[in-house]
Amino acid sequence: MIITGNQLIGYAQSGDGSEKFIGPVADEAGVPYSFHEATFAEIDQAIHKAHTAAAPYKRTSYIKRAEFLEKIADEIMAIGPELITVTMQESNLPEARLLGERDRTTGQLRFFAKILREGSWLRAIIDLPSATNPAKGDLRQMQIPLGVTGVWGASNFPFAFSVAGGDTVSALAAGCPVVHKSHPAHPVTCELVGQAIVKAAKETGMPDGVFSLLHGISYQTGLQIVRHPLIKAIAFTGSFQGGKALFDEANKRDEPIPVYSEMGSVNPVFILPGILSEKGTELAKALAASNLLGVGQFCTNPGVVVLPDGDNTPAFLADYKATIEDASGGVMLTDNIYRSFNKGTEEFAHHKNVALLAKGKQLDKKSAAVPQAFTTTAANFLAQEELSEEVFGPSSIHITTENKEEILAIARNLKGQLTATIWGNADDLKTYSELQHILEDKAGRLIINAMPTGVEVNYAMVHGGPFPATTNGATTSVGATAIYRFTRPVCFQGFPNEALPEPLQNNNPLGILRQVDGKFTTAAVI
Repeated sequence: MIITGNQLIGYAQSGDGSEKFIGPVADEAGVPYSFHEATFAEIDQAIHKAHTAAAPYKRTSYIKRAEFLEKIADEIMAIGPELITVTMQESNLPEARLLGERDRTTGQLRFFAKILREGSWLRAIIDLPSATNPAKGDLRQMQIPLGVTGVWGASNFPFAFSVAGGDTVSALAAGCPVVHKSHPAHPVTCELVGQAIVKAAKETGMPDGVFSLLHGISYQTGLQIVRHPLIKAIAFTGSFQGGKALFDEANKRDEPIPVYSEMGSVNPVFILPGILSEKGTELAKALAASNLLGVGQFCTNPGVVVLPDGDNTPAFLADYKATIEDASGGVMLTDNIYRSFNKGTEEFAHHKNVALLAKGKQLDKKSAAVPQAFTTTAANFLAQEELSEEVFGPSSIHITTENKEEILAIARNLKGQLTATIWGNADDLKTYSELQHILEDKAGRLIINAMPTGVEVNYAMVHGGPFPATTNGATTSVGATAIYRFTRPVCFQGFPNEALPEPLQNNNPLGILRQVDGKFTTAAVI
């Protein structure tokens, strides 16, 4: 393992900056790894290099792009066990979790390679002149890449939402060069994966500058990327403060650009009366386990539970309490996240209208979270906005409601969420049908009778939601349609066939599914 602490600027490296920060792990000699803070000149160089690469990369065939993504997956796997070992040290995450996350990440790379090969993602649309309407133009539309994209890695998923994670792979698949801002919580992991991407780019003949990795612990590093006039889009996963700051900065530019910030969610769970009476104990234990998963450090962690105040509610709360009290939260990702978690739970604990339901066990380890659960009433929750704020970690607040109207009122007053879950039997879902319609306007993913934790990579997944869950509720950061964050439609009117891009040519040389005069077909245009 060779860690330089330098910036990876395309196929070159640079360590010009005099400012350094110390990473969380050390080398074999016990010397902590240090990393150069990217200078403004290095940031500018990386972005200019990406801009130079943008035109040839856009013209690279979709098959070649697919081979590039697959090669990245191969190179990540080729790093071997040392990648898992160092990431365990940097993130405090267990081996099994990281092995699964690595496989998810490489699987996602191969998934987008499959999308590129299949071709319908281009949304090729052809409208032709007709005998009955000879004045009608020959119009053809397809998606093209936006250009150089800045991507920020997340702390809680050092592989899947980091250097080669969903934002990077969907941007690269779209044809956009990526300048990645590494996360200082796991900089060694970032550099190892960054080196794998650069190696894959070289070996598949991608243009120099298609990918760069910049280190930086100062917020100025990120702001400089956003401000650069050659950056055409931003993708971020992290805190509300960080994502909103990037969004605000982008809108100050002479040319505003799209910012896709995924900023968190309390992921409310609504448990309806019928299913509570049927499966109360089972539900309490499963929901508590979901809240504890990964020390509660999932963006889909269920943090708000809405309950009817009926005969079965005390038993549910007792079962939930017992599960939490029997659990220890584990070590959190970073000291900052641990401090933020403690601050949030302390505010709940001292709130005059909140009661402590349960407190878990304290591990004798630094930055180990103590799981906690709280209760309050619907009236208090609706009256006090601070009770609906996210506490990132193994914490939840349970809201008891007196009637259906209070349940619906809570749903209507929710801010934007990544997920919203309803637990109900057939009669519940019929009686509370309005709840579903309300939640459709509040979340990117609605769930019936399942836990929100876990975000599958597939064609239908939406990992997004209305503000403040994200800065753009019309998009997703996971799944096939994530690619459209980094493309835009272009219409070609009256072009001779030989001048058209391949996806729009008459003979359909790529063999892709196209919409021709309103009908989907792979046939050639005659």
